[in-house]
Amino acid sequence: MDAGPLLQILLVFAGVLAANRCRLPLGVALLLGGVVLDLWGGSPPVAVVSHLRLAFLRPELWLLVVNITLIVEVGHFMATRENAQAVINAARRWGGRHGGMASLVAIPAVIGLVPMPGGALVSAPLVGDSLAGSSRPPAWKAAVNYWFRHVFEYWWPLYPVVIVTLSIFAVETWQFMAMQIPLTVLSIAAGYVFLLRPHQAELVGGALPEPPPAARLHEVVGPLCLIVLATLLLPGLCRPWLPATMAGGVRQMAAMLVGLAGALIWIAFLARHDAGRRMFGLVFTAKSANIVVTLMGVVLFQNLLESSGLLPAASRHLAASQVPVMAIIVLLPFVAGLVTGIAVGFAAVAFPLVAGFVAVSQGALTPLAVLGLAFCAGYVGMMLSPVHLCFVLTSEFFVVPWGRVYRHILPCAGVVLGGGVLLHFLLRMAGW
Repeated sequence: MDAGPLLQILLVFAGVLAANRCRLPLGVALLLGGVVLDLWGGSPPVAVVSHLRLAFLRPELWLLVVNITLIVEVGHFMATRENAQAVINAARRWGGRHGGMASLVAIPAVIGLVPMPGGALVSAPLVGDSLAGSSRPPAWKAAVNYWFRHVFEYWWPLYPVVIVTLSIFAVETWQFMAMQIPLTVLSIAAGYVFLLRPHQAELVGGALPEPPPAARLHEVVGPLCLIVLATLLLPGLCRPWLPATMAGGVRQMAAMLVGLAGALIWIAFLARHDAGRRMFGLVFTAKSANIVVTLMGVVLFQNLLESSGLLPAASRHLAASQVPVMAIIVLLPFVAGLVTGIAVGFAAVAFPLVAGFVAVSQGALTPLAVLGLAFCAGYVGMMLSPVHLCFVLTSEFFVVPWGRVYRHILPCAGVVLGGGVLLHFLLRMAGW
């Protein structure tokens, strides 16, 4: 069977993953992969340089860079022990008799509301404190912290993978969120059934902590609510005053920028009497730079893949040779997530190809149904990746080999993948 353009894309895909596995930064690997694809697709070097220049000049790229830089600063505010502790105490009191289990979900999940590199290491000490005196093994504690840390990553609009996904797939933000929120519920339910419920007798009961001051909770939740509301509401409210040619992705990222700016002004006001609080102290660090480089690689790879013209050609070859497209839609995000260990990795490498299949399928594939399945496959690959920074740091904190954590999270990952398959068929039957 002549794979043609599909083989070209898959070879470059494998090269990007291999280069990243050999410690080449993902953003750099993606940029090089995009250049190779454009050249291999028949563009002369001069045209490739022109395509690269046009990609650098796109407003989406720079809005993305600015937004993610500001999100890092918001994450620094959310990660302070006082802010996290306020949420923990609230969860324990609201959970009543089951407050111990509720706090084990709330600690990593709430800190996970703002993406940050290795954020599971922020919640790990708090999870450890909540389980002080428990007889549970370290591998189980690591699994609890790691699994619940990522339950909002399916749809939470501050996550880079959500921003990148919405920039690739032609779906409305509300449609994407409505589809993905049930996966958060499913993920929490799987964690409860396989991680918490077997040890319910040990986790239930205990004295209730003092309720946190309401003002503290408002200070933590307020900036986040402002960002989310701006991202969701401003694009629609401001549409009559914006140029008709402005792309939806640009509107959404500009709205998020407004919300981030307002949130940081709010945070600066709250910290005005804190002499130890230094705004933007974590922006100019190696970790922040790596995030920016990765996200720039995402946008540039997507644009160069589009310029190469290989996607339509690959889709025509698939249609002619009856290659199972659904297998590719599952395997590409899963492998990318497994090898890169980050969500934006599977979205960047696999989703442009998956979206291309949808675009040329002439209605045989529907965007939401395909996206739901591809996202779940990539998510599971990422969660099982031994190079996932949160996985590595959590295992190191609880002093346990990462392989021992697998037996605790594998059932949860299987439930999520099964949910993605079910979601795909339900959306497909509905024509979405």
